[in-house]
Amino acid sequence: MHVKTKTDFEDLLIRKYGAKGIPARDQYDADSLAFRLGVMLKEARSEVKITQEELARRTGTKKSYISRIERGQSDIRMSTWQKLIETGLGKRLHISIG
Repeated sequence: MHVKTKTDFEDLLIRKYGAKGIPARDQYDADSLAFRLGVMLKEARSEVKITQEELARRTGTKKSYISRIERGQSDIRMSTWQKLIETGLGKRLHISIG
């Protein structure tokens, strides 16, 4: 008989928010993605040493929008994400599905 002695992160999420497909879990997953994208944008912006204001100017957006993205408080379309990364930061966007 196999006894599970370790709880993985997915088990914790299921206990707290439910399985994938349940509204509370779907909201958690969306919020988590927004947070991770915000962190990635902030780190990439810091690497190229530009301000939120400069990134907004380069991409035709507003500083407040860049700030909301970096704080994980805004959904972002893939086309906007690509524009921020490639046009605004001069980096290449790579997407993979694993």
